[in-house]
Amino acid sequence: MARQYPIERYRNIGIIAHIDAGKTTTSERILFYTGVSHKIGEVHEGEAIMDWMEQEKERGITITAAATTCFWTPTYLATRDKSHEYRINIIDTPGHIDFTAEVQRSLRVLDGAVVIFDGVAGVEPQSETVWRQADKFGVPRICFINKLDRMGASYEKSFGSIIKKLTPNAISLHIPIGEEENFSGIVDLLRNKAYRFLGDFGQEIKEEEIPEDLKEEAKKQRDQLIEKIAAEDEQLMNAYVEGKEISLEDLKKTLRKATIAGTLVPVFCGSSLKNKGVQFVLDGVIDYLPTPLDVPPIKGVDLKTGEEITRMQEDGAPFAALAFKVASDPYVGTLTFFRVYSGSIQKGSYVLNATSGERERISRILRMHASEREEVEELFAGDIAATVGLKNTSTGHTLCDESAPILLEQISFPEPVISIRIEPKTKADQEKMGLALHRLAEEDPTFRIKSDMETGETLIAGMGELHLEIIVDRMKREFNVEANVGRPQVAYKETITQEAEAEGKYIKQSGGRGQYGHVYLKLAPRERGTGFEFVDEIKGAAIPREYIPAVEKGLKESMDKGIQAGYTVVDVEATLYDGSYHEVDSSEIAFKIAASMAFQEAARKAKPIILEPVMSLEVVIPADYFGDVVGDLSAKRARIEDTDDRFQMKVIHAKIPLSEMFGYATQIRSLTEGRGTFTMEFAKYEPAPQHVAQEIIDGKRR
Repeated sequence: MARQYPIERYRNIGIIAHIDAGKTTTSERILFYTGVSHKIGEVHEGEAIMDWMEQEKERGITITAAATTCFWTPTYLATRDKSHEYRINIIDTPGHIDFTAEVQRSLRVLDGAVVIFDGVAGVEPQSETVWRQADKFGVPRICFINKLDRMGASYEKSFGSIIKKLTPNAISLHIPIGEEENFSGIVDLLRNKAYRFLGDFGQEIKEEEIPEDLKEEAKKQRDQLIEKIAAEDEQLMNAYVEGKEISLEDLKKTLRKATIAGTLVPVFCGSSLKNKGVQFVLDGVIDYLPTPLDVPPIKGVDLKTGEEITRMQEDGAPFAALAFKVASDPYVGTLTFFRVYSGSIQKGSYVLNATSGERERISRILRMHASEREEVEELFAGDIAATVGLKNTSTGHTLCDESAPILLEQISFPEPVISIRIEPKTKADQEKMGLALHRLAEEDPTFRIKSDMETGETLIAGMGELHLEIIVDRMKREFNVEANVGRPQVAYKETITQEAEAEGKYIKQSGGRGQYGHVYLKLAPRERGTGFEFVDEIKGAAIPREYIPAVEKGLKESMDKGIQAGYTVVDVEATLYDGSYHEVDSSEIAFKIAASMAFQEAARKAKPIILEPVMSLEVVIPADYFGDVVGDLSAKRARIEDTDDRFQMKVIHAKIPLSEMFGYATQIRSLTEGRGTFTMEFAKYEPAPQHVAQEIIDGKRR
């Protein structure tokens, strides 16, 4: 089967934004204008195509990143035939901070992104988070200031907040005609024309002259825009300085280059709900966001030589793909979404999972349209699709050609910060619960399950209260498991603050063969967030090599349950420097126990402390309640970092321990007569003050 669309006519993009900025509404318009759907599904009516999960429809938020494929011919082309059509693979990502993993894994496989902002609020905290994540992955982006029809909307203020908080490289390609209820169209500064959107769904675009009252402003803005674009290219700069007219084509070509390099960020405006401006965002995707060929070729490790190699995004190169999402589908079982970086793959062929070392068969290939699916025979470099029934493939795994194995860089995810105890309601639910939790953990890398051996309880951990609420809800609906859920608990950690040494000796004689394991250990604290490191410094044959892995295993198991309050121990370096063994009685289990004994003794001497998760908090409140809210936050051990004004509201930025934030949603409402809102995200772990640590150890604090 030949490739239908050349790779330069592919765009792999994500739609990212703060919760409620209008991502899904914009995606729905895109699907309508590109002909994928024949009616527009509204989020507020629970009808959005991209929000296909029950929980998404009820809450009106996006939880999982939905992938879809659509086709677009730019509006400025006179001919609308197939030869000018572009294939756009879109991933609509969640905006809520609890689902940050969904955004992260999507950005890893995308070439470009559309960042959407609420025209009333401008840059919000989660906008900053997704922006930083896009910076980390080097994803070029364009911006869309949405909701300009709403009361209090201001394009100027929203654009200003992008410049101030995110990037000084943002440039305005549009200005709105009217604002709030008078918003009626846009002025395209590059083309120097005004556009209005007619018809029931804004599908007819009418070009006209710029209204008189905007001519002066448009001229001023256009001059600034052309100067900024011209500054990116020496020839254009010379022409600009000489006062020559620069062609639209040259301006667009230079802006494209600058957008892909990240030196300029084009900003569009409109209102998705009122069907204004979305088609121009699609044009912007085609004009300014990269094709798979415009981004650097993917790098990985050659499994045969261990050296770093580069794979070109070509059909003729050996096959390499990254699985970026695993989802349970009620109709076909487990769906694995993957991005093809190089080569091609036909259904029925075998591939190597370079991460797990297993062989997998690609039995079916599905191109997804949100929850609808279309079967295809073959995929090529640049494609994003899903396959069914892979047994050993999880998020972040590399799938590749067996004869040319390559391991692509894995996706790293934040650690969970909150946990709850969960137990099945009936005996029948018990078995089903284990299966359901396992399936959900396969899908979501930030969701963890832990069994407490002593109490027999099951603990589930995630990124926030909403995250765990959705997990329990999905268990009930998708797997018919009824469960009793405990109160949310904070995921504290333990660590040590100084070096210490200890000896661990395990000897057991019981007639017949005994047990003998003997180790000397040194523990040292590591930098926060660097995890555990095991150092083997055994000289000569004090301990035979085959017992060293058992020592490491014993240490890791001991670290699962700290010595102060039973929380996981983190950021420790353990050095095994001496020991002894017995010719007959030594065994792996004996060394494991000896290592565990040494670890516990050394950890006690090393001044252990408890670490608590600290969150970055943003509270938005009317100015009248400022004093009360700040006082309340200070009583909760918050450190106020700064405050600023957002329109008529006061914004407080603070760092606050997570344990103080349970039930804050109710509290902020009662303090501000229901007018205050807040958002928070995990920042870091910090040592808990002595009195708080004591409460945690005594089990008085959740």
